[in-house]
Amino acid sequence: MTFVMFLFLFGLILGLVAVASNPSPYFAALGLVVVAGMGCGVLVGHGGPFLSLVLFLIYLGGMLVVFAYSAALAAEPYPESWGSRSVATYMVVYVVVVALVSGLFWGGWYEASWVPADELGEFSMFRGDAGGVAWMYSFGGGMLVIGAWVLLLTLFVVLELTRGLSRGTLRAV
Repeated sequence: MTFVMFLFLFGLILGLVAVASNPSPYFAALGLVVVAGMGCGVLVGHGGPFLSLVLFLIYLGGMLVVFAYSAALAAEPYPESWGSRSVATYMVVYVVVVALVSGLFWGGWYEASWVPADELGEFSMFRGDAGGVAWMYSFGGGMLVIGAWVLLLTLFVVLELTRGLSRGTLRAV
């Protein structure tokens, strides 16, 4: 299990480096999907399969919208890929910075601290993530309503910003 968690965390770091170093929205959106998958794999490893599934489905739905917007607004005939010299230079610099920062904190990390939530309760009736979902809906209902309102407002703001001078749905970039 420790090796699988190591692979998920390593993939998460590489996906974040791919997103941070790429100026093209096509490859950055692919990197974000990889980051979402690896992050949800980390959540599964820590005992939250339901939360991981919900986050992955919601995040992929949001990434579909973001990718559609970025593909429509960025009309590059030859986008820079991960193999181009400038992007590869940024990737190497980011990997070196991550390695140096992780080297500073290396003594405080222990693999035995990666214990899933369900292994702590011997005879528990509920799973750790299902209990958390119940708490979120019972005591966090107000924050869920505020979050939905903010997302709706953000949708209208993005639609207004991308509308431009023309009043139609399609416009020339």
